Amino acid sequence: MDPFRQLAAVRDVGRSTTEEGIERVRAQLRDAFRRSLGAKEDPPPSCQDPAIAYFPPGCITRQLHADVPPMLIGGLAALLFQMLHPLAMAGVADHSNYRKDPVGRLDRTATFLNVTTYHSRHEAEAAIDRVRRIHETVVGTAPDGRPYAASDPVLIEWVHATEVHSFLSSWRSFGYRRVSEEEEDRYLVEMSRVALALGARQVPTTVGHLSDYFCGIRPELSLTDQARSARDFVLRGPGRWPHELATYGLLMAAAQSTLPGWARRQLGLVSLPAGDRLMVRPLARALGSAMRWVVSSGPDVTTEATTAA
Repeated sequence: MDPFRQLAAVRDVGRSTTEEGIERVRAQLRDAFRRSLGAKEDPPPSCQDPAIAYFPPGCITRQLHADVPPMLIGGLAALLFQMLHPLAMAGVADHSNYRKDPVGRLDRTATFLNVTTYHSRHEAEAAIDRVRRIHETVVGTAPDGRPYAASDPVLIEWVHATEVHSFLSSWRSFGYRRVSEEEEDRYLVEMSRVALALGARQVPTTVGHLSDYFCGIRPELSLTDQARSARDFVLRGPGRWPHELATYGLLMAAAQSTLPGWARRQLGLVSLPAGDRLMVRPLARALGSAMRWVVSSGPDVTTEATTAA
């Protein structure tokens, strides 16, 4: 046999073995990553039929939600941001089991986001109806004596505004590509559909309107005792092993860096812009690149397989 062919055959076997080994490692890491987020089973495939999809394939919402690192960081930022509304925080403190099952709460939130982003209208509307029914049961009285209800359009608008702001802000710092102003506005228009279906009456549909919304609501915000307790719990995180604490600490630092300066100050968080720019963000981007390698099934991180992580 031609020695050159023999060498080529050995090289091909070696390459194939190496690639299979890498894919096994990636699959193991992907499973571990999904378990750390509370995912108990593989998600169903996304809906690719534009005639029945809640959000059509290729829309900006699907593109942005497909990139795991900024969505994860943005989700943590939104948790902190939402604590500043006393009535929203009272509802969480009185009715949520986030202290006993923080990962489960994260999984339920991620599942809702995944279903409304990537599935059919029927599935998305069913998920929205379930959340609306839960909201009907979340009622009570805040420590300051004011009544609250999770179905209150004002609170739905607050939660929505903090989420879309956090996702966009995180994308600007940690997304795999730049997003234009037109794309950001289009994202807000698309995501308003979910908020309105949940019971909001009016939500910002441009970045400018989103900024105006926060300017208008700031006098109503404060760091209550309930919010301070929740903030400390979220900052500590659920991890116990050194590598878990280090990873979570970096993600949380990245999340804080995406919050508006006034929100960080009101939450009592340390603000070091130079530290964010020179240390936190470069390290978080490196971690994000590693996450993309683990959860992506191919070179294009915008493929919807990435969202299933």
